[in-house]
Amino acid sequence: MPTTLLLFSEGLDSYLAGKLMKRQGIQVIAVRFITPFFGWSLKQNPAPFYDKVAELGFDKGAIIDITDEYLDILKHPAHGYGSYANPCIDCKMCMVHKALEIMKKEHADFITTGEVVGQRPMSQNKQAMDLIRRKSGAEDVLLRPLSAKLLPPTLPEREGLVNREELLAISGRRREEQLKLAREFGIKNIPSPAGGCLLTDPAIGARVLKVLREKRPLTPLTAELLTMGRHIFEEDHWMVLGRNREENLAIFELVHSHYPTYSLNEPSTLAVIVQGEKDEELLEKWLMKYSKKAREAAERRENVEVIEIKTKNEI
Repeated sequence: MPTTLLLFSEGLDSYLAGKLMKRQGIQVIAVRFITPFFGWSLKQNPAPFYDKVAELGFDKGAIIDITDEYLDILKHPAHGYGSYANPCIDCKMCMVHKALEIMKKEHADFITTGEVVGQRPMSQNKQAMDLIRRKSGAEDVLLRPLSAKLLPPTLPEREGLVNREELLAISGRRREEQLKLAREFGIKNIPSPAGGCLLTDPAIGARVLKVLREKRPLTPLTAELLTMGRHIFEEDHWMVLGRNREENLAIFELVHSHYPTYSLNEPSTLAVIVQGEKDEELLEKWLMKYSKKAREAAERRENVEVIEIKTKNEI
């Protein structure tokens, strides 16, 4: 029985691409690539992914962390960024290339994606899709079943592993055909059409671009920090402040074994210095700005000072 490796973004198009393969009797291995900017919650709790794989009737699932490779691409994307810090073309090339390696290990026959011609202006026009096919090394073992009839026949089609007549010719950004197909397949929980990449978020994307432009440290740890909190950049300093207790705890859990964390001796937010030496004046300024109770204590002329937080019980 033929086997395909499905790039499973958990979006509707990837659902449908996998279901189209299953309808032709092809085994589907659903692969979910994750980084701090997409799919990251699955690192701590993979159950929803495997539940979805089972619900859709796919044969196997795998979650793969590609953060190290991804950060190299993010720093120097050969084909540039999208609306914010999203290196969409290079990202897809990376994923398809990685999938090609996995395909060989799994003895799969080809790669399937849910890409649709014309759906995304940067990475899903015909020119970009052809570039991804060639530069990733996948060549014609890369099948896009939702738009296959708009593209040249691939190896699995030519060799009869896949019946091209049962593939589709969807194009553009409208989702009517996908929604109709979802009903046909009995898919009830249809995911939102919004992209799942945080690098397209205006606040986070702009923040990441600033870090890249100013050559501040971008590591797996700081990448995760970039998705949470308030970020303060002052000359050679980079500080992150939590916005609420839940975020204070999340930041502390993430960084406490790598960076010292600070607060005030009055109820206040948590701060971590990612870059630069400890500066009491700077810390106090920003901690006071976002800590109403500490400001009120200072107005009553009570002693307010910066303290180092050693355990989460102090938060």
